Amino acid sequence: MKLTPEYYNSDDVVALSRDLIGKYLFTCIDGEVTGGYIVETEAYAGAIDKASHAYGNRLTPRTKTMFERGGVAYVYLCYGIHEMFNVVTSEAGRPHAILIRAIQPTDGLETIMRRRNMETVKPNITKGPGSVAKGLGISRNINAYSLQGDTIWIEDRGLVFPDEQVAAGPRVGVDYAGDDALLPYRFYVRGNIYVSKPNK
Repeated sequence: MKLTPEYYNSDDVVALSRDLIGKYLFTCIDGEVTGGYIVETEAYAGAIDKASHAYGNRLTPRTKTMFERGGVAYVYLCYGIHEMFNVVTSEAGRPHAILIRAIQPTDGLETIMRRRNMETVKPNITKGPGSVAKGLGISRNINAYSLQGDTIWIEDRGLVFPDEQVAAGPRVGVDYAGDDALLPYRFYVRGNIYVSKPNK
């Protein structure tokens, strides 16, 4: 049920970002499997996207993972605090990536709660990309890992959200990107409690 390597090679990062809604993200860290289905994503269109780390084909020690062939994890540190998990897409040399902003947890809830220091499952347990990574045990230690492996992967379990249930709007926290900050590259399930505050 893992998404095939070919799935990630599409050059349409926006379409893939929408298509990942409803797919299941899993990790197996220290022998503990955790996961859930994706309810919020953001697309970053590489060299031409002012909101992307790789805008202008910027190749640095941090962004080099984005230039790999699609189907690997790009994990970076944000604000010196939060690990952020992205799915690298497209062919090698085209640094497209999709940020996973929220999941609805389904597997390994006790482990997720322990990692998040929570006694019960509340919406903020996997709301926001930092919470997703912490809950699933994702860190920069697995940066550039293949999504075909047994550490982190995405499955299609047949869950489909029709277009009327999925909203598109501007991304969060990218005001520095000028006009590109307004692009409707964020997708989320309407009314889902794990999704960040909807765009107005």
